[in-house]
Amino acid sequence: MEILLRQFQTKSFLSICKCLEPAYSHATSWTSGNAMLGKTLFHTSNTVAMPYNPPKGPRKWPIYNKKIFAPQLPGEERRPAYVCHMRTNIKYSPFKMWYVASMIRGMSVDEAIKQLSFVNKQGAVHVKEVLLEAQKLAVEKHNVEFKSNLWVAESFATKGLVMKGIRRHAKGRVGLVHYFHCHYFVRLEEGSPPAHFFFETAPKTTKTLLSEWVDEMRQRRIPGSL
Repeated sequence: MEILLRQFQTKSFLSICKCLEPAYSHATSWTSGNAMLGKTLFHTSNTVAMPYNPPKGPRKWPIYNKKIFAPQLPGEERRPAYVCHMRTNIKYSPFKMWYVASMIRGMSVDEAIKQLSFVNKQGAVHVKEVLLEAQKLAVEKHNVEFKSNLWVAESFATKGLVMKGIRRHAKGRVGLVHYFHCHYFVRLEEGSPPAHFFFETAPKTTKTLLSEWVDEMRQRRIPGSL
């Protein structure tokens, strides 16, 4: 700032300041550099000059917690409470996090935390911390009575920030390195987990097996037929 004031302290600049002095009667002296520094009409504080770093990563997932539903009718089944929580830009590969995130789907929150305690992966530590944070958030802010009465309804990971770096090789050559980050999302729902969360593992009834057999017979191709 002092360098700029030294550049502007010319005869023409001082003459302009003297002409403007009646309009700004509160300014005692416009000729000295120290007075100009105290009476400038623009901000020179560090807060204004601070660079703005916007938050990186998704921000819409927690907005589902603020959704307001219509009142339920008398006799209608009670809508279970839920809580959405996330952690962004985890220094971990999203391809490795997928295995950890998909493992706990359909489990109760206590069983998921117990299983993650025995997984020897770095991603399991982050997922366990997010589950504990979501469990605490559900009890404190979403009217869940018992913290153990929750199950993992959704659990998935997405690709986050990818930073590029270089690795030195022999003879002055370099190689490109990618540092992956991932975002983890979870939704806990109140109640007990379903008996068969995945459709493929659910037992099929006799009626379902019969309909599948009929469809298979109708779709078969008979050689030499019309």
